[in-house]
Amino acid sequence: MRKHFSLFGQYAIGVLFGWGLIISGMSNPQKVLGFLDLTGNWDPSLMFVMMGAVIVGLAGFYVVSKRTEAFFGGALHIPTRRDITKPLIIGSLIFGAGWGIAGFCPGPALVALGAGHLKALVFVVAMLAGMEICERFFTAHKNKPTNI
Repeated sequence: MRKHFSLFGQYAIGVLFGWGLIISGMSNPQKVLGFLDLTGNWDPSLMFVMMGAVIVGLAGFYVVSKRTEAFFGGALHIPTRRDITKPLIIGSLIFGAGWGIAGFCPGPALVALGAGHLKALVFVVAMLAGMEICERFFTAHKNKPTNI
């Protein structure tokens, strides 16, 4: 019974997250690109969405820091590494470039894909291909210990 509750709870959280992305405009690439266009017709509305997300995230980290297991059972893994590495910087630059070119990041792209947007399909296929390329060809990260 607990497993079914866990799956239902995770599904409900995913649906809530998707609704939030739709309502906030984060799944609309034109709105995102308008936010990223600082020198043109800048749309600051997503700044408030991001500030709200940061506040919710900080509250979430505070609650999680007081727990010893995940909300739906199982081990709780909180990353302990705080160093800024070359792969982290490169990955961040690639992520930001993709976000700026396509107007999608992974979560909103999946929401837009579910809504049937062809551009989201192209983005998700490219994202999955990039993940596979990273997994197959950039294995240096596998040999390094992680403090998760």
